[in-house]
Amino acid sequence: MSLNATLFAMAVWFALLIWFAAAKIWPPLMNAIDERNKKIADGLAEAEKGKAALAEGEKQKAVMLKEARDAAGEIKLANEKQAQAQIDEAKAQAKIEADRLIAAAHAQIAQEQQKAREQLREQVAALAVAGAEKILKREIDAKAHADMLAQLKAQL
Repeated sequence: MSLNATLFAMAVWFALLIWFAAAKIWPPLMNAIDERNKKIADGLAEAEKGKAALAEGEKQKAVMLKEARDAAGEIKLANEKQAQAQIDEAKAQAKIEADRLIAAAHAQIAQEQQKAREQLREQVAALAVAGAEKILKREIDAKAHADMLAQLKAQL
């Protein structure tokens, strides 16, 4: 065989190998590569969707935290108002009770004063009677009467 025939035979075999590779091996290999590219593209798209969902979730979390803080602030404010109302109510009740006790004390003082006046009147009456008895038993003397009246005043 000559060099030309060998070269020609090699070229034919090479052409058959290329045709066979292009017809039988290349399409499944390209399909696998295309599928892999598609899966990678889908994965990247899903990752972007996940990032977007994560960002949206972060926004919702921030909104929910703000709402929760606002609600907690409102609850705290309501509790403070309620506590202040209870304090005010307790003060009002204490004032009412103090006023009642003061009124009762005033009434008791008035009663004691009235009782003391009654006793004093009884004592004054008794002293007046005793003084009149002494005056009538003694001789009538202006100076003696003045001394008696001074003693009576001192006893009152």
